[in-house]
Amino acid sequence: MNQQASKAAKPAKSGVNYFLDGFRLIKQPGLRRFVFIPLSVNLVLFTAVIYFAIGQLEQVFQWINGQLPDYLSWLNFLLWPLAVLTLLVVLSFVFSSVMNWIAAPFNGLLAEKVEQYLTGKDLNTGGTIDLIKDLPRILGREWIKLKYYLPRAILFLILFWVPFIGQTAAPVLWFLFSAWMMAIQYCDYSFDNHKVPFNDMKFALNQTKGSSFSFGAAVTLFSMIPIINFIVMPVAICGATSMWVDKYRDAYRNAHIAPE
Repeated sequence: MNQQASKAAKPAKSGVNYFLDGFRLIKQPGLRRFVFIPLSVNLVLFTAVIYFAIGQLEQVFQWINGQLPDYLSWLNFLLWPLAVLTLLVVLSFVFSSVMNWIAAPFNGLLAEKVEQYLTGKDLNTGGTIDLIKDLPRILGREWIKLKYYLPRAILFLILFWVPFIGQTAAPVLWFLFSAWMMAIQYCDYSFDNHKVPFNDMKFALNQTKGSSFSFGAAVTLFSMIPIINFIVMPVAICGATSMWVDKYRDAYRNAHIAPE
């Protein structure tokens, strides 16, 4: 059976399936060390931030204890777990954005190695020196994504303050927007490895909206779970790369413009 016939025989996969593929791919022997680097950076920095934040919380609670009468001291047992859980959730969202910048070179490398694993073909992107030379372009790509994200995020957040219709629709719209941004964030590493421009990457994801949104929705939901969200980044990169190989690679690997 030739390669095209083999591809045609593959059942269609949803974006959720591609995300779940990531859990399988991060365990592959040839990929584990490339997963370990961004995961370790993520874990060390997140632990340091949590340690600092918990220290600040202790000072806040010491002040609160000084203000509360003795008969309300039991509130500590209620407020501490609530405060820590809130801290974990908030920091998870903020920290994931920061980590996308810090880990961007490693994420691109992981996407490259996953593509090699899935296709059996070397991308020939060079070694460590070439990666260092590519840092301005890689970080510039993250800046492009941030410029795309911020004005839209602000607009959707303003909707939360609009009475009735805005407040009803805002949570749904925010979730859909978050799903779209997660698809952009993690699918983009493979596109960028092949020097496909940002607008062309958006065009491609728009052509497969169902897969893009379901993939992004899965990433968004798992990112909301404290502790588990530690591994969401490498899982999402592996899953997005699997989607790139199946859906976009043949059309875009040798083209730098979107098809008409």
